[in-house]
Amino acid sequence: MVRQLAPDAPRALIAAGTVALVVLTGNAWVQLVAIALGGILGPWLCRHAATPIVAVFPVHYGHRGAAVFLAVFLVGLGGALMLPPANGPTAVGLAAAFYQAGALVFGGGHVVLPLLQQTVVDTGWVSADTFLAGYGAAQAVPGPMFSLAAFLGAEVPLGLPATVGASVALVAVFLPGFLLLLAVLPVWAQLAQRSWAASVMAGINAAVVGLLVAAFYDPVWTEGVRGGHDFTIAVIGFALLAAARLSALWIVLWCVAASMVASLLG
Repeated sequence: MVRQLAPDAPRALIAAGTVALVVLTGNAWVQLVAIALGGILGPWLCRHAATPIVAVFPVHYGHRGAAVFLAVFLVGLGGALMLPPANGPTAVGLAAAFYQAGALVFGGGHVVLPLLQQTVVDTGWVSADTFLAGYGAAQAVPGPMFSLAAFLGAEVPLGLPATVGASVALVAVFLPGFLLLLAVLPVWAQLAQRSWAASVMAGINAAVVGLLVAAFYDPVWTEGVRGGHDFTIAVIGFALLAAARLSALWIVLWCVAASMVASLLG
């Protein structure tokens, strides 16, 4: 993604600034500020780095339908943000928390990790070890990173069947993205032809690279690499992936097997 989205100095600067902002503040919601700053800096720093991309997506509704989808998205986000805190996890609170995470994340699936961690770990709904185990399981199966939401929803103690919690979390985290997509499609072709929009997106995409680096550091690195054994396993896994070009499944199997051996020996 660095080669594609931050290949030059201006966009690399935006990415580096995003990493510093998110890591130094330690607040997942600062991601929104970073994305906004990337969009603001885009027309200034990325004017010559972006070319308009014309993409046409035929839809069977117009601007009124788009406005309805946007209104539903905003109502859902407003309700989720204004929902009063409960004494413990509830199905409504779970839906609100995951709707917020799905609505306020931008970029690759890993960007949602800090938001989900703040939502379910910092509140005490799920332990940090369980959260990390779910992240590892999500890496071992095909599909989007948001599949982690189903695992976390099943783990949150709602007093309901695990399938209910998983379904609530999964629908809530995916729904806002689909609503925004449906709201934008009717105007996307006109928007994509404007050079300023392409520059804004170039700045935002550079910020996303920084967000992914920050998410790799915290929580992936800080929670997953806790000692020399973990570091060695991770380095060997990276070498197998980057140099030997093995598939991700073999890397997962190596890390699991090596971790089990290190645990037995330690």
